[in-house]
Amino acid sequence: MLKAKDIMERQVVTVSPDTTVEELGRMFIEKEISGAPVVDAEGRLFGIITENDLISKNTRLHIPTILRLFDAYIPLGTSKLETEIRKMAASTVGEICTKDVVTVGEDDPVDKIATVMNEKRIHLLPVVKEGRIVGIIGKKDLLRGIAGEIPE
Repeated sequence: MLKAKDIMERQVVTVSPDTTVEELGRMFIEKEISGAPVVDAEGRLFGIITENDLISKNTRLHIPTILRLFDAYIPLGTSKLETEIRKMAASTVGEICTKDVVTVGEDDPVDKIATVMNEKRIHLLPVVKEGRIVGIIGKKDLLRGIAGEIPE
């Protein structure tokens, strides 16, 4: 049975939380990648950043609807407002990256990886060992593994 270590990309492009959003955008274009793990100074996984994070930084701000009930004003949807404002004002990767990262281990089977990617709607899945990045699996890597095109 194929495992994560059989299909993962071992040459992982990473960024630090201090990388600017502009530097990240240029890097995505130059390296033709759609995301990267964010690692701290010790090389431990801090988060993950994708093109979607950059796109959401540049979306329109949703102003919450206000509901008036008797003499009270109740804002609807304000829990997301603060997050949206923070992302729009961000200048570094650490401010907009996803910090609750779903990961897999080297020995996780391909069927588990496919299930995680599908259920969580994840396109990039870091492979970690003892909190450090050892590889990354994208949907193309998964498809190559399923098709029997295993990288050497």
